[in-house]
Amino acid sequence: MRASAAETAASTAKALGKLPEWDLSHLYPAMDSPVLKADLDRAMSESQSFASLYRGKLLALAEREDASTVLAEAVAAFERLSDLLGRIGAYAGLVYAGDTTDPQRAKFYGDTQDKLNAAVTELLFFELEFNRIEPALRARLSEQAPLSHWKPWLDDLVKDKPHQLEDRVEALFHEKSMTGQAAWNRLFDETIASLRFKMGGEELTLELTLNKLQDADGAVRKAAAEALSAVFRAHLRTFALITNTLAKDKEISDRWRHFEDVADSRHLANRVEREVVDALVSAVRAAYPRLSHRYYKLKAKWFGREELDFWDRNAPLPQVEERTIPWTEARDTVLDAYGAFSPAMAGIARRFFDENWIDAPARPGKAPGAFAHPTVPSAHPYVLVNYQGKPRDVMTLAHELGHGVHQVLAAPNGALMAPTPLTLAETASVFGEMLTFRRLLDGTTDRKQRKAMLAAKVEDMINTVVRQIAFYSFERKVHEARKSGELTAETVCELWMSVQAESLGPAIRLGPGYEPFWCYIPHFIHSPFYVYAYAFGDCLVNSLYGVYQNASEGFQERYFALLSAGGTKHHAELLAPFGLDARDPAFWQIGLTMIEGMIIELEGME
Repeated sequence: MRASAAETAASTAKALGKLPEWDLSHLYPAMDSPVLKADLDRAMSESQSFASLYRGKLLALAEREDASTVLAEAVAAFERLSDLLGRIGAYAGLVYAGDTTDPQRAKFYGDTQDKLNAAVTELLFFELEFNRIEPALRARLSEQAPLSHWKPWLDDLVKDKPHQLEDRVEALFHEKSMTGQAAWNRLFDETIASLRFKMGGEELTLELTLNKLQDADGAVRKAAAEALSAVFRAHLRTFALITNTLAKDKEISDRWRHFEDVADSRHLANRVEREVVDALVSAVRAAYPRLSHRYYKLKAKWFGREELDFWDRNAPLPQVEERTIPWTEARDTVLDAYGAFSPAMAGIARRFFDENWIDAPARPGKAPGAFAHPTVPSAHPYVLVNYQGKPRDVMTLAHELGHGVHQVLAAPNGALMAPTPLTLAETASVFGEMLTFRRLLDGTTDRKQRKAMLAAKVEDMINTVVRQIAFYSFERKVHEARKSGELTAETVCELWMSVQAESLGPAIRLGPGYEPFWCYIPHFIHSPFYVYAYAFGDCLVNSLYGVYQNASEGFQERYFALLSAGGTKHHAELLAPFGLDARDPAFWQIGLTMIEGMIIELEGME
């Protein structure tokens, strides 16, 4: 007799064990704490004082004999303010992520954002005025101590200059973002968190329903897909309106800032050249037939079919025992893998468990997916996962802890230089996954289990490389088409289906119901064109791992130096010690060939 949904949930919860919840008191004691109120008041008053002291005066300060010293004092004060504002914003964001459906938390988040927005508006002048200092003088000053400490930040600042606007326009853009982009982001988050999907007499959250697509029972996977499709379609007009509005909002901003291509603002933020991204996209799209098309054809064969339905794409292999992996086992697996590479790396990761920096349960209202939030250098990162005991959940934990380790190592660079461009921000996360996977694979002797692990890793890599580049292609189509007018929900669905068919290949049947599955992808809303960073990171890590396998001596020191650099160096400078160059078109083939090699190995296990 089949167990009820409630019995299954209770059994899974017992198998998972006690799941940790993060302790946000490391940032502030509570939403209504006097400490937080005092910091909010201080942030506003100090921002106003800073503006009073420096607004309209940087050009004159740059001409003084002690210019390097007085400007360094200004940058140091700006950095301290950035850390304070970042701490408050991080706390509000993390509280909100814990339950986006709670009206109290939503109000707190919104009110805090309003206050931070007002403080930041006072500081907007600083970077703009710095970029107006005569270029030769600014370059000379940035080489002189003590200002030279911030040279990487100052050099990055210059790259933004062609796209910066007059001060009052910048202030208007910033203030209006609260009722524009930020408001639409929040509408998306709260809508997604409130959705419920009917399955087996129960109403499940998005995260729990998506998890059912990995169930061993095909009927459960199909029911989950149908439930997802029905609810997405019922809310299609809302998601289409959000998408249309944000695409138009971005087009207006890009036009004012003189960006030529729809993705150029993202490339600039990532400090990566458009040609490098174009080379990556071209290489991955050309590899679709030998990667995703080839693998899904093989997987369909394992299931005794010519084609797989879209809900079977991430199904576990038939006749392979599936079990719920307890939290403690997941923790030990990741820490052991990290420790085998570097005890120091494992030591940093262990702090996330020992000091309650992780929030793991899949609660109603909690933000879906997973992330590692760096907060600010004066504090420490936090990790959010929705852990449900699947092998992929262990890989997600390894991924987010990689981000966390990276953020801890980069923090000494300070609030202005610790943030890492997205293209390099995925390095440590994907490398952490690879270490964990290799550790598990090397310890597996059972042929059937080894095949299942290899298949799961190939699917993860396809999801990271092929799927994310398809997402990027979809975003490009949406943003380009939006220039000609508002897009109907059905038009967006058609664009989605076109890129999915191209990327997944003929062995995946994209039948009726899959059309609205673009709705729930948060990156499209929060960070347009973010997605190619995953493919960049995966291919980069495959290349790095190849270097590690061939010459491990000294690798850990070079790897830690890469992570510790934060945002202080360009990707070309960081990869040079490993003999790698992302500007070389052949670079991307290294990573793609590694995925193909795993597929070939799986074909040989027939």
